[in-house]
Amino acid sequence: MVRLLALAIVLATLLPATGAGRDAAQLVSNMAVFLLFFLNGMRLSRTEVARGIGNWRFLAVLAAWSFLVLALVGLGVSRLMAPMLPPLVTLGFLYLGTLPTTVQSATAYTSMAGGNVAIAVVAAALLNIMGVFVSVPLFTVLGGGAEAQLGASGLTKIVMILILPFALGQLLQAKGGKFVTDNPVLVRWMDRTAIAIAVYVAFSGAVEQGIWCLLDAGSWGWLLAGLTGMLIIAYGGAWLVGGALRLEKPDRIAFLFGGAHKSVAMGAPLALVLFPASSAGLILVPLLIYHLLQLVVSAPLANRLNPAGQ
Repeated sequence: MVRLLALAIVLATLLPATGAGRDAAQLVSNMAVFLLFFLNGMRLSRTEVARGIGNWRFLAVLAAWSFLVLALVGLGVSRLMAPMLPPLVTLGFLYLGTLPTTVQSATAYTSMAGGNVAIAVVAAALLNIMGVFVSVPLFTVLGGGAEAQLGASGLTKIVMILILPFALGQLLQAKGGKFVTDNPVLVRWMDRTAIAIAVYVAFSGAVEQGIWCLLDAGSWGWLLAGLTGMLIIAYGGAWLVGGALRLEKPDRIAFLFGGAHKSVAMGAPLALVLFPASSAGLILVPLLIYHLLQLVVSAPLANRLNPAGQ
């Protein structure tokens, strides 16, 4: 995934999709995102959803932490960074804070750390479903409404590209669920390809807006400083909240990675639906870098938490 994201950014820098090419790339991206959410609908068992909802205490606090607390952290960092960074990039901190957790990486690192994988999978999947309904209004309420393309057309795109395919996947789960289960590698590459295409289209807009001229070495330094602060709060806070809830260590580990990670799989496609193409790439910059940093931070942390590695 990291290599695909890097490739998408390099390709967008060298051969950005502009004009009619961007329209065609946007169409391909919409189709890929439709497929991504359709497969996610097939993959998440309704039985697992019901079982996960039963642990309402874990899920409610994780949702409040992921959406509300980190959204406010993102808002605070965006305001702190406002004098040092372009407006759309600082807005990206707020957008980052309103997104749900990842599914794949949060679950993988929970497993590496010896955590409760079952609750990690269900919680991440449910938060991603919530994210379709929560992230957009939350982002708007906290100050991002000026850039977001809301209104009838924006809501229609969200329903048609994100919600409808997921619902279809749930309805057709009995017929297609076995294919998804039996072909995990193929499905995983479909997921990653859809994300990479969305990042390519969005970052093409950032290149067209002159991102490499807008952000000098000092700006990159401030950007990394802001993201480092968010990482410290996200990981440290999630671990402390898990302790305050008196969770067993496996559940506390699942809460840590579920509460600290942010989803580029949700963020990149949603950005293309929510923002003009010329804005989406710049707004996604903090999310893309945060995503890479969370993977780097989580690996040694998971090894340290794993009892077998101590």
